[in-house]
Amino acid sequence: MHIFFLRPLRFAALFALTLAVIVLCPPAPVFAQIGVAIMFGPPPIPVYDQPICPGDGYLWTPGYWAYDYDLGDYYWVPGTWILAPEVGFLWTPGWWGWSGEGFVFHEGYWGPHVGFYGGINYGFGYFGLGFEGGRWDRGHFFYNRAVLNVNITEMHNVYNTTVYHENVNHVSFNGGNGGIEARPRPEEIAAEHDRHIPPIAAQTEHIQQARSNPQLRASANMGRPPIAATEKPGEFSGHGVAAAKAAGGTYTPRTNARAGSPVHPHDLPAVEHPALPSTGNQKQDHKNQQEQDKMLAKQQQERDKLQQQQDKEHQQLAKRNADDAARQQVEQRHQQQTQQLQQKHQQQQQQFQQQVQKHSSPSRK
Repeated sequence: MHIFFLRPLRFAALFALTLAVIVLCPPAPVFAQIGVAIMFGPPPIPVYDQPICPGDGYLWTPGYWAYDYDLGDYYWVPGTWILAPEVGFLWTPGWWGWSGEGFVFHEGYWGPHVGFYGGINYGFGYFGLGFEGGRWDRGHFFYNRAVLNVNITEMHNVYNTTVYHENVNHVSFNGGNGGIEARPRPEEIAAEHDRHIPPIAAQTEHIQQARSNPQLRASANMGRPPIAATEKPGEFSGHGVAAAKAAGGTYTPRTNARAGSPVHPHDLPAVEHPALPSTGNQKQDHKNQQEQDKMLAKQQQERDKLQQQQDKEHQQLAKRNADDAARQQVEQRHQQQTQQLQQKHQQQQQQFQQQVQKHSSPSRK
């Protein structure tokens, strides 16, 4: 199931958004993070095979959906094997959680214990609670071959323990409509107080490479990325790359708008601030500029208000599992509302420009 929500403003306008603080569990405020709330959830976790472990000391970091604020789209960060930054450290995956006003991403980290990661089933040992893919013992990492892909002819620090878990869905976020309802356990809360290491350089470079690949955007791959996992970070081609076998669930693009045909206010070009002609009077010019700024600010507020109204209707459609015909009818109405608002704003701007031009200095005409 796909949830239609609000796309955030472009990067230049991000500062106008309210910073949302997630406190999914009031008794455990240590899990709160500050970030810009995204009003639509990521696609489901895709189905893919794990590349073979490249060598001793590599730990698995599962793939996840990240968000590109400039494009207003999620993109897949492929799962990959990473050398642990310290002996005894494990990876806690990042996760998306509903704050009450939007989704905010909790960044993953390295630490001596695996903390809370939203209850998301990322697979390969990360089934929602802790990590069952291996353990450290006397300075060496031992791999559970029941859930991790290791070459036992070359690596002997392995064991085989069958893991029983319920894999009922591939939901990729916690809370909100249709999200995972897991809450942190006491040991996960305690893990938050450990010493942590943020994603290392190899991971951040891996993320940036994923962000720059158009094929990994959700709108392009429909929730089934062609590069779902890699043997090593940043190696997006070759025998060590695994493509998704299937999407984790039905994914519908956020909007089916044609290019040049805005459906929602967030599809419109950014509000411009055109230069005004001089009247020859400095005070009048300053007043005109203030009036224009006020008018444009009000127009942006009207855009935001209409977007919020349309987002609520999207949520209602999702709650009742509306069919494609009902969704299309709503989208057509949204397109009409958006275009009417755009025409209204264009007329206001033209009238204001004409008014200023009428009183401008003749010597400057």
